[in-house]
Amino acid sequence: MSEFGPLLILEIPRLRHYAAKLTRDRVEADELVQSCLLRALVKQDLWQPGTDLRKWLFTMLYHQWVSELRRRARERNGLSNAERALAPAPNPDPIDRILAREMDRAITGLPEVHRQVMRRVALDDMTYPEAAVVLRLPQGTLRSRLARAREKLRRFAAEDGAGSPRRYAA
Repeated sequence: MSEFGPLLILEIPRLRHYAAKLTRDRVEADELVQSCLLRALVKQDLWQPGTDLRKWLFTMLYHQWVSELRRRARERNGLSNAERALAPAPNPDPIDRILAREMDRAITGLPEVHRQVMRRVALDDMTYPEAAVVLRLPQGTLRSRLARAREKLRRFAAEDGAGSPRRYAA
């Protein structure tokens, strides 16, 4: 081993002290120092004899600590997203469920060509040109079918399923 090994060993107490200040946890500090020492041994050919080894090691340790903090933040963010996704949905308002069921029934009652256009534009959030390409239709035809589908849905919303006007209690 060159002069690197003995010099590295001399810096361990200072590295441990610096890591303890960064982490405020002795066990975590020791793990950080160990990973820093391992990294220093792997990259020892990058250190130039005659330069400040302590500064090189402290910089390496600090960058590893910052990377660890960033990794933890990503994990926390990922966990909070997962928690939100797995959390039970609040019980929807019964009126909302009824309206959703009626809207589903209304959309299902549309002719297939109108359903396709509604799905692409309203549900898949496609632009008219994108939907026209996907459905292989001229844009004018797509707009015409969409207008007819919307009109049928408006009529359905104004009537109950039997064709009589809707009456909601206030």
